Amino acid sequence: MISNFLWPILDDMDTEEMWFQKDGTTCRISGTTISLLCEQFDGRLISIRGNQQWPPRSCDLTPCDFFLWGYIKSLVYANKRRTLLDLKQEV
Repeated sequence: MISNFLWPILDDMDTEEMWFQKDGTTCRISGTTISLLCEQFDGRLISIRGNQQWPPRSCDLTPCDFFLWGYIKSLVYANKRRTLLDLKQEV
């Protein structure tokens, strides 16, 4: 999957100093995936199983988890919606 979708995008970019930051999910960290990412980014990988350890629940590396979703939810649910259409329009 990475080879089919990510590599073509990266072909158009200068990745010499780019780091890959993988989210904290554990379902996509097979040894093969980690090896491919480490090779592509010359070891510049932030992950649970990478060279640079991913700090679990880091508010610095995953700001959307700590601010954005709660903020959006507070806006969407500030007023009760009567219909699904009203909710969709609010979002």
